[in-house]
Amino acid sequence: MVTLQIVDDHKMVVESLSKLIAESGIAQVTGVYYDLKSCRRGLEKGLPDILLLDIGLPDGDGVDFCAETTKNHPRLKTVMLTTYKEFSIARRALHNGALGYILKNAESEEMLAGIETVSRGEPFLCEEIDILLKEKKNEDVVWLGNREKEILGYIAEGYTSKEIANLIYRDEETVRTYRRNLLVKLAARNTAEAVKKGYEMRLIR
Repeated sequence: MVTLQIVDDHKMVVESLSKLIAESGIAQVTGVYYDLKSCRRGLEKGLPDILLLDIGLPDGDGVDFCAETTKNHPRLKTVMLTTYKEFSIARRALHNGALGYILKNAESEEMLAGIETVSRGEPFLCEEIDILLKEKKNEDVVWLGNREKEILGYIAEGYTSKEIANLIYRDEETVRTYRRNLLVKLAARNTAEAVKKGYEMRLIR
């Protein structure tokens, strides 16, 4: 039986996936984690065959973590499970060693097909990402929504998360989520690097 572990900070996603996989009989879920720290500890105790890994996690970037697991656990097959549809993120994930890339809104059949394919050591991209990579394989594109551009601009001006929350009439946790997402999308290690890339890509006016 193929063993599989899930890393995602949304409990409902974890529960839904665990149920889907268990009922399918294609794999056994042997562990679930809600952050990278607990996942690291779990992997030290024993490796599953497949790791379903979210990208935007509370304590780090899943794409960077994928590079870490590829280096430390080369036999582990990692599948990115995410809402990110950006070409640059998908390409970086595959470059960092991900064997699969599946969007969370994928149909159950496609999700299970991806797990089965990766379990055989074969790469798998959900249809939407496969089309995206084929269309944009010669481009280097980062797409930000209007709200993300607005928040990146405020960050560049030195506003704190609390101040930005007041400016856009949102709670502070929402702003922190936007900040984490910006680091992921811009492949930035910190806020300063995100701002620098924002200017270079003319995302900040």
